[in-house]
Amino acid sequence: MDAATDGTAAAVARFAYAFDRQDVDAVMAAMTVDCVFESTAPPNGGRYEGQDAVRASWAAFFRDSADAVFEAEEQIVSGDRAIVLWRYSWAGGHVRGVDVFRVRGGLVAEKLSYVKG
Repeated sequence: MDAATDGTAAAVARFAYAFDRQDVDAVMAAMTVDCVFESTAPPNGGRYEGQDAVRASWAAFFRDSADAVFEAEEQIVSGDRAIVLWRYSWAGGHVRGVDVFRVRGGLVAEKLSYVKG
């Protein structure tokens, strides 16, 4: 891997570790000030821009899905981009989806999420 790809993989790993712990402060520390998150909320997802909006989205998500589990199934990293294929499971079932990350300055700048419907 090259230095940019290594840095992107490390940034996504820091984000994922914080996310798995449902640690909103650590998740936000892993994201840029001008971060963007696009959720999978039906029908067209939601778009959240900036630390305050993204933080509120994560806080609500963690509150509403405390027992749910994300499992990364595959990760592809190149340059400032990462693609993570995942499975999201809860007591009543599961879905599969993909996140498209963009990293800038060692932090997640964008996390765009898509789910199989």
